[in-house]
Amino acid sequence: MGWVFGQPLLIAIEVGWRWLFGIPFLLVCWMQVHQILAAVPPETAGLTSIDTQNPWVAAVQIVRACSFYLPHVAAVFTWLAPPAAFAWVVVSGIGRSLVLQRIDPADSPHVTFRPMAMMVLQAAWLALLAITSWAWFSSMAWAIGTHIVAGAEPDLIGLAAWAIFLALGFFTAWALLSWPFAIAPILMLREERSALSALGQSLRLGKAFTGKLVEINLVMGIVNLALMVLAMVLSAAPLPFSDQLGAEALHNISVAAVVFYFVAGDYFQVVKLKGFVEFWKMFRSDRPVSNLP
Repeated sequence: MGWVFGQPLLIAIEVGWRWLFGIPFLLVCWMQVHQILAAVPPETAGLTSIDTQNPWVAAVQIVRACSFYLPHVAAVFTWLAPPAAFAWVVVSGIGRSLVLQRIDPADSPHVTFRPMAMMVLQAAWLALLAITSWAWFSSMAWAIGTHIVAGAEPDLIGLAAWAIFLALGFFTAWALLSWPFAIAPILMLREERSALSALGQSLRLGKAFTGKLVEINLVMGIVNLALMVLAMVLSAAPLPFSDQLGAEALHNISVAAVVFYFVAGDYFQVVKLKGFVEFWKMFRSDRPVSNLP
């Protein structure tokens, strides 16, 4: 962590390529949200009449409101997801290649810049994320459908229990499954492998090396959760002083908390990659390169 903190250019590259994709993508999403709200105003969906004093009634009202917006969101997702995924694969492939080429100054001259192969690995990572997200969404839909039924009293306690269980379960599953896609780029560049060879080799690294990778992935996942909680605390802390600060100051503080979360998250992504590189040196630096295309 200390070494990465002393490499502002490396952090800037990681932040740069992520924001190069993220800012235009969020702007497009923001415009689409406004179009959907114009087509289905909150009053029509019933969002303005939610009973905030009765959570049992409010839960049913929110589900009913979501049913109005779901077809519109699905229509936008159909045309927006493919170009967004393609843009992310291209930008992340170039950005991640630049970071990994510069993450070890001593070995930088010997690490080849291979953005096309990196894009293949990033596409595989994105596919795993899509499958995991779909499984989580389907599980949550099942939990909602079985605990909030028309004509019956909503089981909010049961729904909350399932929501917490599924959220933590899929979070842990992602940490346990995604590490091969994080170490594969390092294997590809430092052992001169093809993208598919590196991905296959990432599953055959031995118990000791694999254990370290899983450990780092789990710890960084917990760090992400901690950053999220910290950002929420930072944005909520000034609320008792809202009368003195004013609405604009509260808005600026919330924006600053969000920016802090993203920048800190990008920093820890570089920390994770640096840790993976150091463990690669420990366990595999003496292996001969494969010289695959």
